[in-house]
Amino acid sequence: MDSPESSPEPHPLEPHALSPRRIKRRLIGALIVLHAAALLAATVLVVRSKSDGPKGQSRGAKSLLNLKPKDTVGWVSIRGPIMSSESGKPWERGVEQWSRRIEQLADTKGVKAIVLDINSPGGSVGAVQEMYTRILRVKREKKIPIVALFGDVSASGGYYLGAACDKIVAHPGTITGSIGVIFSVSNMEGLFAKVGYKQEPIKSGKHKDIGSPARPMTPEERQILQSLIDDAYGQFVQAVADGRKMTVEQVRPLADGRIYSGNQAKEVGLVDVLGDSFDATKLAAELGGIKDEKPRVRRDTEKLNDIFELLEARARLTFGLGGGGVTVNASRSLPIGLLYAWSGGW
Repeated sequence: MDSPESSPEPHPLEPHALSPRRIKRRLIGALIVLHAAALLAATVLVVRSKSDGPKGQSRGAKSLLNLKPKDTVGWVSIRGPIMSSESGKPWERGVEQWSRRIEQLADTKGVKAIVLDINSPGGSVGAVQEMYTRILRVKREKKIPIVALFGDVSASGGYYLGAACDKIVAHPGTITGSIGVIFSVSNMEGLFAKVGYKQEPIKSGKHKDIGSPARPMTPEERQILQSLIDDAYGQFVQAVADGRKMTVEQVRPLADGRIYSGNQAKEVGLVDVLGDSFDATKLAAELGGIKDEKPRVRRDTEKLNDIFELLEARARLTFGLGGGGVTVNASRSLPIGLLYAWSGGW
């Protein structure tokens, strides 16, 4: 007879019999299956979109991507800091993904114009210029008009992208402008002295540690950094002059770093139209030769990327994984280096 203290063995399939490690393993396995299923679905959709139906009609028109060759306005949303993706993953939001979406839409049959819905305080000089040149290349090679729609904030690098577009639409209260460059250098010498910290760099040249927070900046170093800023600033001013059909002399008084409301920006020639998303879509349709009173908008090239973003975000939330995570809300740390950015928007 069993003793009163003894208890029956737990059934191996009962939840409490699984250790946390085994549960985590099973969840990871399920996530891998989901990733594989998403890849398989993407492959099937691509194959179906390229195959013909029984009467020579495109079966892609009946696929989940809804690839109908009807005239449409493409739509790309640019949110948050304009930076390269932190991990290089193709589905992570950043310059690479935004540029790819613009190019995909430009190559899509039926897309006659594109709206860039920009809500950004700017970003790093390199990332902004990468996207700026990609926009110009699409316009030049695909002969497709692009209209910028400014949201809450489209300042500095956000405005730089707008200057690459054919027209700019802004809300009356949009914060824009901030045409300029900034390079932030901290001086923490006093703090280091209080805590007894001292930095002794071994360097190959006297300017190798330029911008070091452990010591004051020399006049020569300040001049070097200022010349760097002036060069990047001149590139920004020239881009605005080219995009707005203005002279450099006309742009410089407007480009002292100040911000403007959408209404003020229109008064000085930095914005073409005051309006909303409907007005931007209508203007893009007109430039693209679309006759519909209510032109169709196409955003579906984002769907597969959004699936991967959702899967990875869920994995990191479930497993508490850190480092290189997906940026869902676009809140990212300030990059280091030259910035086309409005500091009030970070």
